[in-house]
Amino acid sequence: MLKHPDSFDKRHLGPTSSEVEYMLETIGADSLDKLIEETVPAGIRLKQDLTPREAMTEHQYLARLKKLAQKNRLFRSYIGQGYYDTITPSVILRNIFENPGWYTQYTPYQAEIAQGRLEALLNYQTMVSDLTGLPVANASLLDEATAAAEAMAMTYGQKKKKDRKSAANTLLVADTLFPQTISVLRTRAEAVGIDIKIQAPGSFEIDDSVFAAIVQYPDASGSVEDFHALSEQLHAQNSYLIVAADLMSLAVLKAPGEWGADVVLGSAQRFGVPMGYGGPHAAYFATKDEFLRQIPGRIIGVSVDRNGNAALRMALQTREQHIRRDKATSNICTAQALLAIMASMYAVYHGPKGIQAIAERIHNLTRLLALSLQDIGENAENQSFFDTLTFSLKTKSEAERLQHIALQHEVNFCYHEDGRVSISLDEAAGIDDVEKIVSIFAEWKGNNAPQVDPSRLEKSASVIPTGLGRETPYLTHPVFNEYHSETAMMRYIKRLENRDLSLNTAMIPLGSCTMKLNAATELMPVSWPEFSKLHPFVPGDQAEGYSQLIEELGQDLCEITGFAGMSFQPNSGAQGEYAGLMVIRAYHHSHGETQRKVALIPESAHGTNPASAVMAGMSVVVVKCDEMGNIDMEDLEAKAEKHKEVLSCMMITYPSTHGVFEEEVVRAIEIVHERGGQVYMDGANMNAQVGLTSPGFIGADVCHLNLHKTFAIPHGGGGPGMGPIGVAEHLVPFLPGHELVKTGGDQAISAVSATPYGSASILLISYGYLKMLGSKGAKDASVYAILNANYMKSRLEGAYPVLFQGESGRVAHEFILDLRAFKKLGLEVDDITKRLIDYGFHAPTVSWPVAGTIMIEPTESEPLQELDRFCDAMLAIREEVREVELGTADPESNVLKNAPHTMAEVTSNVWEHKYDRQKAAFPVMGLYQNKFWPAVSRVNNTFGDRNVVCTCPPLSAYEEEQAEALA
Repeated sequence: MLKHPDSFDKRHLGPTSSEVEYMLETIGADSLDKLIEETVPAGIRLKQDLTPREAMTEHQYLARLKKLAQKNRLFRSYIGQGYYDTITPSVILRNIFENPGWYTQYTPYQAEIAQGRLEALLNYQTMVSDLTGLPVANASLLDEATAAAEAMAMTYGQKKKKDRKSAANTLLVADTLFPQTISVLRTRAEAVGIDIKIQAPGSFEIDDSVFAAIVQYPDASGSVEDFHALSEQLHAQNSYLIVAADLMSLAVLKAPGEWGADVVLGSAQRFGVPMGYGGPHAAYFATKDEFLRQIPGRIIGVSVDRNGNAALRMALQTREQHIRRDKATSNICTAQALLAIMASMYAVYHGPKGIQAIAERIHNLTRLLALSLQDIGENAENQSFFDTLTFSLKTKSEAERLQHIALQHEVNFCYHEDGRVSISLDEAAGIDDVEKIVSIFAEWKGNNAPQVDPSRLEKSASVIPTGLGRETPYLTHPVFNEYHSETAMMRYIKRLENRDLSLNTAMIPLGSCTMKLNAATELMPVSWPEFSKLHPFVPGDQAEGYSQLIEELGQDLCEITGFAGMSFQPNSGAQGEYAGLMVIRAYHHSHGETQRKVALIPESAHGTNPASAVMAGMSVVVVKCDEMGNIDMEDLEAKAEKHKEVLSCMMITYPSTHGVFEEEVVRAIEIVHERGGQVYMDGANMNAQVGLTSPGFIGADVCHLNLHKTFAIPHGGGGPGMGPIGVAEHLVPFLPGHELVKTGGDQAISAVSATPYGSASILLISYGYLKMLGSKGAKDASVYAILNANYMKSRLEGAYPVLFQGESGRVAHEFILDLRAFKKLGLEVDDITKRLIDYGFHAPTVSWPVAGTIMIEPTESEPLQELDRFCDAMLAIREEVREVELGTADPESNVLKNAPHTMAEVTSNVWEHKYDRQKAAFPVMGLYQNKFWPAVSRVNNTFGDRNVVCTCPPLSAYEEEQAEALA
C-alpha cells in the first residue's frame, strides 16, 4: 500500500502488461514463464531467484547517491601523472556530455546517418595531427597506458615486417615514464615475448636487439628533454621512437613529429574531460604514413557519396577483428568516441589562440611557483618544465611530514617512492593555488610565506630548452577558427547532432550490441563534482564513496554472474577478454603448466576473441559449428583431446553469437575441464542471462561483462565502454593489480589499464541501473528482451527466413534474418539496410556472424509501438524486394539500390529515377509526422579506400577525385 507507484522498471521496460499478453499471443506462448522455459534449457536455468533487493525509485536513488557522493572528499589535487583538473565549457557539458543525442549514438558503421559525429571525430584527428606534427591520427584509444602498449605492438610488428630475419625483441623504456604506463607495458610484453628494459634515457644502449624506445615528454618528473639525438640513433638501425606526450604542453613545446618521433600518444583528458576518478578519457595516437595500415583502432576518412558529395566514413575497416581474427594487429574494437568528441569540441571552442593562452597560463603559473619556492630555499630538481616541478627532499620522513601538512590544508601532491615530491598545475589553477602551495611549503620549513609576485615573470628566463619551443602553427583549419561565441558553438553542435541518428530518434536494433535505454537518472550523477573531479590516485580516505559504490556493484555483479570475484580495471570489452585470458594464463603458470597455450575458439565467436588470445600469447585452434550454429561437439572433443597437454582455455559466447541458448553448453565446458583447460565466456550476450542463468552456474571460469551493453552504460558513438571480469574462486588471487593503488589478489597479474578501476565514473550508471531495477527488475529486463526478440521474430519469419532457432523454435534476445536469397535478384544485404534509413531506422548488425544476414536485437526497453514500426518497415521492404522479383521495379534503378535518399535529392528539380519521390522518401504514412533525413547518399567506400584522407581537408583538396568518382 505504501510502495511508491512510480517504479523505475515501468520506465525502463518497454511493453505494458496488456501489450505483453498480445505479444505472447502473437508468439504462441501461454505466459512469460512458459516462454522462458521454451527458450532457456532446463539444465542451465537457475533453481532460485536472485537475492531479493527492493528497487529504488529514481527520487530515492538520487537522494541515496547524494549521501554516497559526500563520502568522496574533494581536496585540491596537484598530483598530475597524466590526470589534471580541467574546465569543461558549459556549452559542451550541456550539449554533448549530458545530451542523449550524442551519448546514445552507436559506432558509425552506417556512415550515412553518422555524419555529425564523424565530422567531430575527424576534427579530433586533425587536432591530434596538428599538435603532434604527424600526418596520421586515429579517432581515439582507451587510455594513455594501453595506447603505449598498442604502439609497442605496432612497432614490433612493423620491425618484423620490414626485416623478417630481425631478432629484435627489446623495447627500451624510459624510467621517467608514468609508472602506470610502465606497468601496462610489462603486462602486454610478457605474454608475447617482448623484452622490456627500463633505464634512464641517457643510458639507453641501442643495439640490434632493440626495435623501439619509448620516452615521456615532458617526463614524469616534469622535465622537458631533447630526444632528437635518440631518434637519429634509433632510425640509423631502422628502429622506432615512441613518445608519450602531454597534449596540452604541445601548444608551447615543439611537436615530437618535428624532432623524429615515429609514434606520439597520450591522453586528451585535459582538453575539457573531467578526471572522473580515472575515466573515461580518450587516448590519442598519431604516427607516420608508414603505419597507416597498421595503426590500431578506428580512423575516420573522407570519401564521397553516390552523388559525388563529400561524405565521411570509418576508413580502413578491413582491419577490423571480425575479418582478420587471429591475424588482427590489435584487439581494439571500440574507442572513447564521446570523450574524443568532447576534446575536439574543446579545441573548436577555444581555437588555436585560446589553446595557446591556456597552455601558456598553466606554464607561467608553474614558473611563478618555481620562483616563489626558490625564495624559501626550495629549488626544483628539474630546471626545464611545462607544468610540473619535482623536489628531492632529504628523507622520506620529511616527505611524510610535508604530506601531513598538505592534507591538513586539503591539498594533494604526488609523493614518489624515493621520497621526491612532484607538483603539477592545471587549467583550473590560479594565483591563489600558487599562494596556497607556497604557504604549505613555508609551514613545512617553519618560515613565513613570501609574497607571490606575478610581475617577476617578465624578468625571468625561459625554462624551455633552446630549440624545443613551439614555432609551427596548429589548428589552422576553419573549423577551429569560426565557433568561439557560445551561440555559434551551440549551433555547430546542434547542426552535427541533427546529422546523426541516435536512440532519442529511433530504435537501434543491433544484434550483439544491446542498444537499450540509458536512463537520464543513471547518467546525471556522472557530472556531479564529487564523482567527476576526483583524481584516480588520491588517498583512499578521499574516495570512500567510490569505494563503497565499487564494492556494492561488485557484489551485485558477482551474484548475477555466479562468480566469486570481480575486477573493474578493464575499460572495454576487448580489454576484459584480454584480462580474463591473462588471469587464466597466470593460473596455469602458478601450477607450473607454462606449456598451456592453446585457445579453442568456435568459428562463430566474436572477432575480438582470437585477437585477444594471440595478445595473451596463445595459439588459436578453431572449433567448427553445425548447421544450427551450435558448437560441433565432436569437433570440440577431438580438438580438446588432441591438444589436452597444451590446452589453456576455450572461449565461448553465451547465448551463442547466433542468438540461441545452446543445449549442450554444459557438456562443452566439461570437455575442456576434463582436459585441464579453463573456460572463458564472452559476456556480450549477458542481457539474456540475468536472473535466468549465469556463467558461473553453467560452469565457466571467467567472464567479461560489457557494462555498455547489458548494464546500461551508453555506447557514446563508439565508447565509453567498461569490460570488468568476474572469476571463479580459484582465479580470484590472479585478478589485476595496479602500480599505485592496491587492487587484485595476492598473485595479481600486473595492470591491464592505466587506472585501478578503469573508467570509474561511468560505473555510476550500472550501479544506478541495478539499484533502481532491484533483483526482480534486473531479471525482468532479460525476460522482456527475450519476449521482444521472439515477438519480432514471429512477425517477420513469414517474410524472411530466420537462420537459427532453439529446439522449441525460440530465439534468445536476438535473431538472424537470412537475406542471401536476394542476391540472385542483384540485391545485396546493404541494399536492404540502407533502405531502412529511408524508413527512419539504423540498420541491424550486418553480415555477422554470417555473411548476407542481419542480426536484430530489440532489447527490453523498446515499446510495442516501436517494435511494430520496425517490423512494418521490414515487411514493406520485403514487398519492395518482391517488386524486383516480379519485374515491376527496375533491377538497377529501384528504391533499394538507390537508398538512402536525401532531402536534397528528393527536392531537386531533377529526378531521374524510375519511381516517384513519395515512394523514395515517404514509403509509409507515419514518416509524414516524423522523418529523419540522412545527411548524405550512400557512401562510396571504394573511393575512400583509394584516397585515404584522415584529417580535415579543404574541399579543393579532393574536388578532382570527386569528379573522377562520378566519371
